[in-house]
Amino acid sequence: MASSILQLENIRKSYFLGKQELPVLKGISLDIFKNEYVALMGPSGSGKSTLMNILGCLDSPTGGRYILNGKDVSRMPDDDLAAVRNRDIGFVFQQFNLLPRLTALENVALPLIYSGVSKKERIERAEGVLSKVKLEDRMDHKPNELSGGQCQRVAIARALINNPAIILADEPTGNLDSKTSYEIMDILGKIHADGNTVILVTHEEDISAFAHRVVRLKDGLIETDKRNEKPVLSSLPS
Repeated sequence: MASSILQLENIRKSYFLGKQELPVLKGISLDIFKNEYVALMGPSGSGKSTLMNILGCLDSPTGGRYILNGKDVSRMPDDDLAAVRNRDIGFVFQQFNLLPRLTALENVALPLIYSGVSKKERIERAEGVLSKVKLEDRMDHKPNELSGGQCQRVAIARALINNPAIILADEPTGNLDSKTSYEIMDILGKIHADGNTVILVTHEEDISAFAHRVVRLKDGLIETDKRNEKPVLSSLPS
């Protein structure tokens, strides 16, 4: 039996307007195991973005426990959470979040600066992950010299640079056309095949079809949690 890489136990999250409480997550319990490929789905207002922020240690729950890699991160102070984020989680966002004045290589190497890695090793590792996403010939290009799909590949390479335990992809194809979306999903599939745990947040059914397990949220609760018996293995149309 695979071991849990993360466990959510009765996670609740509320926001407050004055004295008025606005509950968003109302008791989420979920186990995700090492090397799983999970899609989180749900309509606007279902709580999936809030849940993603908690999974990514970008926010803390109001109640419940979140165990990540055997550590309770539910009540960690912000500095400790930042260290966990940098070490254990690779983020891929819909908007790419690349720095416009830096080259692809520099954007990818950036997280290693905060880890105290030498410049020589930063360059070697960044070149390695850019090769992995087939951007060997675009390393010196800046974001405005790259297509949307190439920018997302740079973002994926940056997410991989610290060898994180989890890749957390938030609507990674939301700004891309269908063909480019399939190419990005192909890369995420290969990353999963290499042993990474991939958590994908999406509202698109055709994108969730690549995941091996689909968790659907509704009104702050898990509505369904089902295995995908026939995940799409190759995303590139013939």
